[in-house]
Amino acid sequence: MRTGRFLAFLLLLFLAAFWWAGGSSIVKPYSLSVEKVLAVGHDATGAWDRLYRLVALKSAVEARLDKKRYVKLADIPLPLQQAVIAVEDSRYYRHFGFDIEGILRAALVNLQAGEVREGGSTITQQLVKNLFLSQEQSVGRKLEEIILAVDMELHYSKEEILEMYLNTIYFGAGAYGIQDAARVYFGKEPANLNLAECALLAGLPNAPSVYSPYENLTAAKQRQAVVLAVMVKQGYIGPNQAEEAKRQPLRLVR
Repeated sequence: MRTGRFLAFLLLLFLAAFWWAGGSSIVKPYSLSVEKVLAVGHDATGAWDRLYRLVALKSAVEARLDKKRYVKLADIPLPLQQAVIAVEDSRYYRHFGFDIEGILRAALVNLQAGEVREGGSTITQQLVKNLFLSQEQSVGRKLEEIILAVDMELHYSKEEILEMYLNTIYFGAGAYGIQDAARVYFGKEPANLNLAECALLAGLPNAPSVYSPYENLTAAKQRQAVVLAVMVKQGYIGPNQAEEAKRQPLRLVR
């Protein structure tokens, strides 16, 4: 494990140096020069903000988290944690922020489909986007996302990263974070969610407007079944548990 973290640290240094130096014309918008500082102060400030996030990550993260609605991992049901990992990032415990295998698999799926169906982002990358980044699609922004994801893995445990992710991800219906989601959909605290409810919530972040039970209950149930099937495939639950959860009625707030 120490060897892996050391290699991740070396990778972080390499990526950060490349990013900050503007190692290619594609990444050039992220580099600084005296002329740029004098001419466009706003852009320069943005660049310094990016540098601050890199060297003072924990302070930057703390400033972004909403502690009023924050739920500790110990109060989030294990089936929900497992369901999210199963459908969002099955190799979560085996990578250091980004997953080459996942990126290549997503690229193959998108190439075969002729459209973007999978993004290849890890839970850590998604957390970084939730906290700091815009939805801009560029090589420079993607590189910054990977840099911050590796930095995040060096400063936080997997449990801490998962906890922050579950507290910042959008579940639809105006619900950001698991506390809002549990209340908006089921009128209860996260700790009281059952397997059926956990599977439904875990399926929402992929496409909240598509899978929301308030928008399309049939689509929500189909997505729930997909989550349960993946959990069975990855050994988190047994087939009988999955079938029982699929049959269990959902008591929605509205």
